[in-house]
Amino acid sequence: MKYIPFPDRYDKMKYNRCGNSGLLMPAISLGLWHNFGDDMLHKTKVDLCTTAFNLGITHFDLANNYGPPAGGTEKSFGRILRDEFRGLRDQLLISTKAGAWSWEGPYGEWGTRKSVIASCDQSLFRLGIPYVDIFYIDRFDPNTPLEETMLALDQIVRSGRTLYVGLSNYPLDVALEAYHILKSLNTPLIVHQDSHSLLSSADKYDEMVEEISSYGLGAIAFSPLAQGLLSNTLGLLFYIYIIKLECTRDNFFTDTVTSYFCWSCNKLIYFDFIITSFIPRNGIETCA
Repeated sequence: MKYIPFPDRYDKMKYNRCGNSGLLMPAISLGLWHNFGDDMLHKTKVDLCTTAFNLGITHFDLANNYGPPAGGTEKSFGRILRDEFRGLRDQLLISTKAGAWSWEGPYGEWGTRKSVIASCDQSLFRLGIPYVDIFYIDRFDPNTPLEETMLALDQIVRSGRTLYVGLSNYPLDVALEAYHILKSLNTPLIVHQDSHSLLSSADKYDEMVEEISSYGLGAIAFSPLAQGLLSNTLGLLFYIYIIKLECTRDNFFTDTVTSYFCWSCNKLIYFDFIITSFIPRNGIETCA
């Protein structure tokens, strides 16, 4: 059955200008970092995207390494563009990124001119479109001159592969240096992307937003639900306690918001915050 978007979809969403640019972005975007690779049924991916668009979410955020495998998410979304979203491209805001590991060898990651431009071309091929609306550098490359990376972005804009460029996961001082380089080239840098949620430092994020806003840049947060820890997608109930507690087990991992989650005791330890699971995970002994 042909997908027909809800006619009132744009009445349901608030749209904000991205920095000093004229580009309108929805207050909520759909990031496809997880649950969009070959490990997920395609129907589920279609339902996610069509439901989002029906709610007025026009911005779909991807990257060269999203999957699995790397590039799998772009292939899946490209299929949706050809099928369900056929004829709707000009109503969509599509962004993708380069910089993270995407293919084998010395050129499959980081910020060299060769890697960035090759990554962009691969992303466009997988998506099946001639350009994206925003093309990001996903992380700062300390071993490549910043000017080289920014010149690659400039070339991608001037060749028609993207309309705007953005930075993601850049330290604030480096992001501002990159801004000055791109401004001297008249390259439209409009947005900086960083991780932010209720579990992260509000002061640090607010400082970043205030600083980049003074330069006319927009700010967008990724992982606002801390990869599901702030939702019910893990099938657990969480309580927040403002106390300091040490985990009693050694088997924990560090997630993208620099917190510590122990799967044995179902506790997320984050500076002065701890989220404790009310329901133990099946088959895992919990700490008393």
